[in-house]
Amino acid sequence: MSAALAVFRDYAALTKPRLLPLVLVTGLPILGMASWPGAASAVWLLVGIALAAAAANVLNCYVERDRDALMERTRARPLPAAKLAPGAALRFGVGLAVGSSALLLAVGGPAAAALGCASILYYVFVYTVWLKPRSAWNAVVGGAAGAAAPLIADAALNGTITAAGASLFAIVFFWQPPHVWAIALYRKRDYESAGIPMLPSVVGDEAARRHTLLATLGFAPVTLAPVAFGLLGGIYLGAALALDAWFLIDAIRLARERSDGAARRLFRTSLAVLFGLFVAMLVELGLASL
Repeated sequence: MSAALAVFRDYAALTKPRLLPLVLVTGLPILGMASWPGAASAVWLLVGIALAAAAANVLNCYVERDRDALMERTRARPLPAAKLAPGAALRFGVGLAVGSSALLLAVGGPAAAALGCASILYYVFVYTVWLKPRSAWNAVVGGAAGAAAPLIADAALNGTITAAGASLFAIVFFWQPPHVWAIALYRKRDYESAGIPMLPSVVGDEAARRHTLLATLGFAPVTLAPVAFGLLGGIYLGAALALDAWFLIDAIRLARERSDGAARRLFRTSLAVLFGLFVAMLVELGLASL
């Protein structure tokens, strides 16, 4: 039993389960901005989105297993640690991809299934295989895959991409660069040891901090898009302004302090800000439905 549990944990670890709640929370507000599909359909839609994200993460782990072995923060993952065979991980990832596409097709229709499949292919081939080992701007272009959940949910409920899906996609997309560059600053040597050209290694720490600050400034107005489109009102607006200010203050601290500690703080803040924005959306939508 203990051996089977260990194997289960290793397979689960390939899906990067700590990231999945963030994926789901970015897709969930769409349900409140459109005609509610019913509890059962909503649950299955969210399961399909989670499985698509899990598939992308598993296949990412498969492709990057050799690079992961060179990095301190990833060398304990199941593949570089030789806890699972690469072929088994590949089959698991492909199975999740097929399963997620079939589920999204059944509960959300062809547009949702196509977007789910496209997000997996984009993350694996465009970001992981092609962009990440070649360009310091991988966090900018690659951010599209991590922002797919609102688009999938939107397509499932409306049959197309509306202002709701586009605005939530933009929030996650523009959030990615300062989030990733904060990690790259305090994990610079780790990425260099794996030969991954992250921004601090290519343009230098000072320029990377400036880019991070500018990206945070650019992110702030994007968070107000749902208000501009009339999708949300005062509760979300107040939360967004407060969270944007917090994010910006820590980005300024990073530019001034020039320390790994400041980069770590900005990384943690970025997670709290994104989660807080989408929770604020859910709170307002929930109150509006009462």
